[in-house]
Amino acid sequence: MIDHHSALIYTMVLVSAADAEMTQNEVDTISEVVRYLPIFRDFDRARIPAVSEACIALIQDESGLEKALAAICEGLPRKLRETAYAVACDVAASDGRISQEVLRLLELLRHELEVDRLSAAAIERGARARHTTL
Repeated sequence: MIDHHSALIYTMVLVSAADAEMTQNEVDTISEVVRYLPIFRDFDRARIPAVSEACIALIQDESGLEKALAAICEGLPRKLRETAYAVACDVAASDGRISQEVLRLLELLRHELEVDRLSAAAIERGARARHTTL
């Protein structure tokens, strides 16, 4: 079982890797989330690469996505599930465009994390607003 910090990072890495392309904007967003969210105050940021690599190694397995989603759900306390969905949406919105693969993964995450549709819509709208540029 992974800890809650790793579960949140796994969530962000899954979204970033969903379209088989981890962009610099997505990597930067993951780093910013870890640096600024209060839930990561007691997390050693030097662990980000190791946790990210563990997630990538896991999802390369034949049933890796299912294993990663299960690990995320097991590692997250219920009260952090909306937080996980929010950081996933931030990573998805960081490039200014969202592919069909990423949208599908967000849908899977929403169901696995049991985030209701109204809360998900609010979280998605907030992410879109935070990442809008001219």
